[in-house]
Amino acid sequence: MDAVVHASLESFDVATLDRLAADPVRNTVALTTLDRVRRAPAADEVLTLITFHADGAVIGSLVRIGGRPFQTADLPIPAAGLAANLVARIDPDSPGVTGPCETAEAFATATGRAYRQALHTRLYRLGTLVLPQAGGAGRLATEDDVELLGVWRVAFLAEAVPELPPEPATEAMRTSVRLCNGHLLWEVGGTPVAWAMASLPQFGMTRIGPVYTPPEHRRHGYGAAATAAVTRWALDRGATDVLLFTDLSNPISNSIYQRIGYRPVEDWAEYWWQD
Repeated sequence: MDAVVHASLESFDVATLDRLAADPVRNTVALTTLDRVRRAPAADEVLTLITFHADGAVIGSLVRIGGRPFQTADLPIPAAGLAANLVARIDPDSPGVTGPCETAEAFATATGRAYRQALHTRLYRLGTLVLPQAGGAGRLATEDDVELLGVWRVAFLAEAVPELPPEPATEAMRTSVRLCNGHLLWEVGGTPVAWAMASLPQFGMTRIGPVYTPPEHRRHGYGAAATAAVTRWALDRGATDVLLFTDLSNPISNSIYQRIGYRPVEDWAEYWWQD
């Protein structure tokens, strides 16, 4: 087995895009984040793109984008040691790793570094959508809403992943709206009370997230209503696999998404280095 470090996303795509697209559910994070890089690249964004080869064939890949952890959904477990030794040389500043529990833990262990689990999540896929009952109505956000979306994104990340470094959230939301992702605002009496985002479908797959309800508007079903509405948006645009992640430390959100039709696929873990 050997590894190839790709100097460009174009080269990485030639080697891996068909492979990743063949299993868009498992590879949802890589597919959606790389799609954003292709369509709206940031000038200073650093990419670490590695493929693994055996007998002349690509057997896996490893991806890191910007300040995020490595993504291991497509990492073969037998390649964990090779991957860890390689990234220690070419990308020592990575903050950690995320992916299906088995692959993420194999990579984290192979690095020999001290780490802690920052997130334990569950990937869900839509079965049959069940529309919940909630007061108010949904509408798609526009560029006029990006200031609000930026504020809510910062609040969401502060709750969900406080380890992440600050980001220009308003500009990130402006870019996302311009890329035609679905941003659904649930409103009551003209006041936005919840937000759910869905990626533009690709290879039949879309992923929901973030979903955010400000604390003062929680426990009224607004987040579930926004999620169901943006799910409907994705289905109307041809999605066949609608996915979302939930934090397993939050039993309320896990039960809510199951009530509107989402079913468990697999558990993921995110580990951050402590040294």
